[in-house]
Amino acid sequence: MAKSTSPTNRRVREAATIHDVAREAGVSPMTVSRVVNGERYVREETRKAVLAAVRTLNYAPNQAARSLAGAEGMKIGLLYGNPSAAYLGEFLLGALDESGRKSAQLILEKCVSEDPKTERAVVRKLVRSGADGVILPPPLCEHANVHALLREHGVPAVAVSPGLPLDHCTSVRIDDFKAAYEMTAHLLSMGHVNIAFIKGHPSLTASAERLRGFEAAMRDGGRKVQKAFVVQGYFDYRSGLEAAEKLLARANPPTAIFASNDDMAAGAVSAAHRRGLDVPNDVSVAGFDDTPILAAVWPAVTTIRQPVAQMAEIAVDLLFREMRVRKKTGAPAPIVDRVVEHNLVRRDSVAPPRSR
Repeated sequence: MAKSTSPTNRRVREAATIHDVAREAGVSPMTVSRVVNGERYVREETRKAVLAAVRTLNYAPNQAARSLAGAEGMKIGLLYGNPSAAYLGEFLLGALDESGRKSAQLILEKCVSEDPKTERAVVRKLVRSGADGVILPPPLCEHANVHALLREHGVPAVAVSPGLPLDHCTSVRIDDFKAAYEMTAHLLSMGHVNIAFIKGHPSLTASAERLRGFEAAMRDGGRKVQKAFVVQGYFDYRSGLEAAEKLLARANPPTAIFASNDDMAAGAVSAAHRRGLDVPNDVSVAGFDDTPILAAVWPAVTTIRQPVAQMAEIAVDLLFREMRVRKKTGAPAPIVDRVVEHNLVRRDSVAPPRSR
């Protein structure tokens, strides 16, 4: 009789990951992490389901990685405040996977207040929980006060997705200028002349770099950037919706809208549909990041794929290297600026403009 080739059996024969356990138990990878790390506030039936999946898949921390990284007992802090749930979800998956491979505990703390006292309290809580190092996804990747507080406590950090290299901290990023340039050049190649741009949050250099890339591509393409076609957004769906509504309400609206992230692009598609416009025949829409939010958007959105989960994995790895050097030498490791590749993903939301 032929042996079973069910997904479960295939995963048992291979090295099971935290994602495999999550699928087997019907929970999120974050819940698996909480159960494996013995955290409280997990429902008993959920805990039993996760432990049963762990036994079924023979899931175990990677002992080789633990030995290599000196990771036993290590705790990684992840300080987040991103308005995009889709981006944060992708980021968490990567951070959880790499932390699991290194047998480290991932500690999550939310920091959304701009109040220095609140920020200090959050960082102090993270340090008291035993975090040996901290990952900072946007927007905290460039938050000067948070970086200063971590240095004050002697806790190393890795910043993810700053627009430019940092002189005081290791970072993982893409070339935002180049990516935005490529997307704008693609829209120009499709015949668009009146291209609008929805800017990202003004506090981040990534937003400035994406705008700079857009402007450079327009200039190199012999097209003038219309001031009224550059509108402020804040990396969330609502700001993209409101910005696109302003653009599309103009007497001479743009034929294409390039939003600085996918959440705002989703808002732009919704604004077009509200006005009875067809995407892409009446207006083309492009995004940035290639996050899961696009799965709920029709038509499928052309975007820049930023490998968010992979960047989180690299950040965890770089943080472990930093902690390992500090443990061995007592001094910080050299600062690293890791630039990863992006891709322009062509989908159905962009087409040549039709005459009006």
